[in-house]
Amino acid sequence: MKLDINRLNSERKWRSATGFSRAQFETLLVFFKASYESIYGKSIEVRTAESPNHPTITQYNTLLFFTLFSLKSGLTYDLLGFVSGMDGSNAKRNQRLGLEVLQDALSKLGLLPKCGFESVEDFNAYFKEHKKLILDTTEQRIQRPKDKDAQKESYSGKKNAIPSKQ
Repeated sequence: MKLDINRLNSERKWRSATGFSRAQFETLLVFFKASYESIYGKSIEVRTAESPNHPTITQYNTLLFFTLFSLKSGLTYDLLGFVSGMDGSNAKRNQRLGLEVLQDALSKLGLLPKCGFESVEDFNAYFKEHKKLILDTTEQRIQRPKDKDAQKESYSGKKNAIPSKQ
């Protein structure tokens, strides 16, 4: 694998590559390993040894590093594969695997945000205890309706928006 965790020789490099300090990474790694073994029922070493393919990622720290790096960098799968020494489809599979394990670990630690509510009452009850709400309010372009009333309903006020190339 071209991404080499051993090249992270300063806190600045750790934070820029993963979003975590080395100490935070090491702490998370303990829970990541436990979640991996809980999900798959065996260690990463055993699973990779049993694989008929030649896995690129064979250690917990490498999988966690790859997953965090992929999230932090925002690269396409082809480019992520290129910088990590694998093809794009393998990069996607490894990221999906790492995300599954990471989500399980963060869930068990109680660190995942609440993402859905069954009712307005559940929402109100939750925010009696929690005061912060973070929303992704990115506006999405839509096809302009032909009906005048529907046009008024979906009008955003962004007259001078840069048109998207399609």
